[in-house]
Amino acid sequence: MTLTEADVYFDMYDRDIYSNPYPVYRILREEAPLYYNERYNFYAVSRFEDAERVMVDRDAFVSSKGMVYNIMPYVISGDAEIPEGLFICEDAPLHTIHRGLVSRVFTPKRVGAIEPEIRSFCAGVVGGLVGAKQFDWARDIAAEVPMRVIGMLLGIPEADQAVMRDHFHQQLNAETIDPTKPPFEAMATAEGLFGDYLDWRAQHPSDDLMTQLLTLEFDDDTGPRRQLRREEILTYLNLIASAGTDTTSRLIGWTGSLLGEHPDQRRELVQDPSLVPNAIEEVLRCEPPPYHFGRYVTQDVELYGQTVPAGSIMIVLPGSANHDDRRFQDPDSFDIHRTISRVLSFGFGAHLCLGANLARLEGRIVLEEVLKRFPEWTVDLEHAELTFGIDTRGWESLPVVV
Repeated sequence: MTLTEADVYFDMYDRDIYSNPYPVYRILREEAPLYYNERYNFYAVSRFEDAERVMVDRDAFVSSKGMVYNIMPYVISGDAEIPEGLFICEDAPLHTIHRGLVSRVFTPKRVGAIEPEIRSFCAGVVGGLVGAKQFDWARDIAAEVPMRVIGMLLGIPEADQAVMRDHFHQQLNAETIDPTKPPFEAMATAEGLFGDYLDWRAQHPSDDLMTQLLTLEFDDDTGPRRQLRREEILTYLNLIASAGTDTTSRLIGWTGSLLGEHPDQRRELVQDPSLVPNAIEEVLRCEPPPYHFGRYVTQDVELYGQTVPAGSIMIVLPGSANHDDRRFQDPDSFDIHRTISRVLSFGFGAHLCLGANLARLEGRIVLEEVLKRFPEWTVDLEHAELTFGIDTRGWESLPVVV
């Protein structure tokens, strides 16, 4: 039997659940692995196996109606349209074509090539905090590094990066918490944010992503070979900048809080930095930056003896899936030595996040540079604040004492 609000309640807008969703996740996995929310009209899956199924079945669960809940009802009803080039909200063949164009920038080789620049900047950010008795891990570190890295990739001058970071933070947080607010309004400012840079780069090509998007040619799904239209490039830039700053900031923030809560494991990392990559993976498992993923159901689907009708919204809860004891032993404990074959923190299947390698690299470098200078810290949870959106979940403010 599928339980509903009468038995257990979950929705992305509930701030009490958002502050600590794991007890609710546990109830969902055990008592309502297929959950239906009547108020917001969505289904949700919480177990690892079911989450994987939804993300890999591209026939029954599609992305072309949106990837997050606050967008999907408007697109389904026809009150909003997916912007051209927003490939995370596309299905094959368009998704394959558009994703392939950007994926060239995020290969392990290309990402590895900018590691020295990332480390140099991280060292400067963290080094600038040496001597302080306390600082804000979320604002002073987690919000600074991803902004600079994306700025390097896109060719955005350093002086303008803070304005863009604040805009995208607003777009992925404040713009998502009102279910009555039409989506994509913030994306309309992409022309104002990137238009001048795009025009200048067209006349002054360089070795950055913006130049590549301006000059590459590809075979469209309709046949003719062409270059990207201006609207498509602006959407690409908006997507890369927003996802690249917000999600990675959440990862870095959770790293600070989890290792603050587990000082013995933090000291192990100080003694043996080779453990850092696996520690970052465990951070991603324990506290995934995305709060939910959405898919549109194209055909009737049977789950747990119930029918999810075509036309429904299906929500995947990566935080619950990553804490499923059917997949992970003692999943609610934090263990930097855990053997992890896969987590769902960056999605899975065709829509696996393109920037996953870059986010992991940034998370690793930040932690390495912090541990060199601050082997000990304590989190002031009493004054910490979580973010307030429904797309991602992390720290808005995380004071630490060193």
